[in-house]
Amino acid sequence: MNGKGERTDLQRALRLCREAFASVGFFSLFVNLLMLVPAIYMLQVYDRVLSTRSPDTLLVLTGVVVFLFVIMGLLELVRSRILVRAGNRLDTLLSDRLYRAMFRRSLASEGGGSAQPLDDLANLRQFFSGNGLLAIFDMPWVPVFLAVLFLFHPWLGVFATASGLLLLVLALANEKATQPLLSEAQGEKIKAREQLVANLRNAEVLHAMGMLPGLMARWSTRHQRHLAGTSRASDRSGTLTNLSRVLRLLAQSLILGLGAWLVLRGELTPGMMIAGSIIMGRALAPIDRMIGSWKSFVSARGAYDRLDSLLRKIPDDQERMSLPAPRGEMVVEGVAAAPPGSRTPTLRGIQLAVAPGEHIGIIGPSAAGKSSLARVLLGIWPPLVGTARLDGADIALWNRDELGPHVGYLPQDIELFEGSVAENIARFGEVETEAVVVAARKAGVHEMVLALPEGYDTLIGPGGAGLSGGQRQRIALARALYGNPVLVVLDEPNASLDDRGEYALRAALATLKREGVTLFVISHRTHLLKGMDKLLMLRDGQIQMFAPTAEVIASLAGKTSPMPAANAAKVVRGRMAAVAPGQAPSAPSAPVGGETP
Repeated sequence: MNGKGERTDLQRALRLCREAFASVGFFSLFVNLLMLVPAIYMLQVYDRVLSTRSPDTLLVLTGVVVFLFVIMGLLELVRSRILVRAGNRLDTLLSDRLYRAMFRRSLASEGGGSAQPLDDLANLRQFFSGNGLLAIFDMPWVPVFLAVLFLFHPWLGVFATASGLLLLVLALANEKATQPLLSEAQGEKIKAREQLVANLRNAEVLHAMGMLPGLMARWSTRHQRHLAGTSRASDRSGTLTNLSRVLRLLAQSLILGLGAWLVLRGELTPGMMIAGSIIMGRALAPIDRMIGSWKSFVSARGAYDRLDSLLRKIPDDQERMSLPAPRGEMVVEGVAAAPPGSRTPTLRGIQLAVAPGEHIGIIGPSAAGKSSLARVLLGIWPPLVGTARLDGADIALWNRDELGPHVGYLPQDIELFEGSVAENIARFGEVETEAVVVAARKAGVHEMVLALPEGYDTLIGPGGAGLSGGQRQRIALARALYGNPVLVVLDEPNASLDDRGEYALRAALATLKREGVTLFVISHRTHLLKGMDKLLMLRDGQIQMFAPTAEVIASLAGKTSPMPAANAAKVVRGRMAAVAPGQAPSAPSAPVGGETP
């Protein structure tokens, strides 16, 4: 977490763009000075050309004015292009960091999987290339134009200053009237979009069971709240914007009347009268332009606040010292864990030790905490208390990019990604043909992949579109086994498999046993777990049994009595305390817990 006085990543990225902003400010100096050219031209035409009736003077003045206008146009083009490139640079500086933060937020909190931060970054980038930011750069030069009017005549300066203050008051009123409504409407828009994405992701279920009208009504309610909030904000903003425009045009007309009155009194020349009207229009233009682009300004400020909050809450990954390649020893020390964003544990007092190469089957009723334990073992869920250690190191301390190739994971909810079959198996790294084929053969899917229309080059749609549930599960198994991992966790790996797929799965498990891979398998089908070294039974988030497979099966069948829970806990603690550093602890020889399912 960043300290209060420390710059966030977003602030540092904006600071790196300060040279571009300084350049825009430098060019704005000359652009605004050149804005005086029309006024000076009119002043010279009225007070010099008309009085001297000199066509040569008019020709020279006109030529100079055309040249200066060309220069001003080029400077405007340059500063707008600088801002566009500054926006692109901000995107480049933040996009990777933001992607990682979004990924970590989706792990750390339920419902955090939203692409809204990227939309917020795009909003900021677009604001850089809009009129609103240019108006901010022009605002510091308003006093210069007002000073020129004071030089013409004090009354002209007073009138223009009063008009500017009135427009500024309208701008502040616009902020007070629209900002809360726009913020609330934006929040409803984000929620409605996330709900729509979730509905589209489950379109088949909605269609099959006729759920679309109910869910569409819920989406429509949020969408209508967004439209209503935006409409109310637009109505208020439109009223104030139109009032501001009318007042600005009225002020430009009235200053002509004031100037004419001063000319009649002999205190002003006709040229100054016309030039004063032009200069006042230029002085009020930035304020008027800010009011006109207020909605984009509020939207960009909201995007900035959301991005800044996200990057503050989720600091970037720290560089950690690389650790030796793991061997697969897994020790869980008194872990309690809960789903992201919750403080109600789904696991309590989990303590176990698994030697490299051991195969552990995890069983238990629904909601016993089996998938939760899998996520703790892989470091997906940080424990509330306790530690999960891989080869003696807290698994949270491993560099994920370095640990990933040594870990295989087949989740209960299979997700393949848009790309080829080979890319999915290779985890979207560099596709090494031999390694892909080895993983496919190990998972028993080589022949199945060859039967696809383009073999390993067959393209998969988003979410695995185009493949059956069994095909997705088997390809995901090959992905889990890619690169010879030393720790593999399979969560219900046979949920969608037919007899042929289940035979290939059992063959894959036997191969992992021969290779000395540490394996955890979660399954409700006991015949798949008969080849496991030990079975771990969970109930209500606690270990009820953890012992050799034959003992657990015999206990469940009622042939033996499990060890009382208190005695089993003492055995586990004694075994773990007796292990020398670097040595794999052995599991208790008797089941843990005193209750059978």
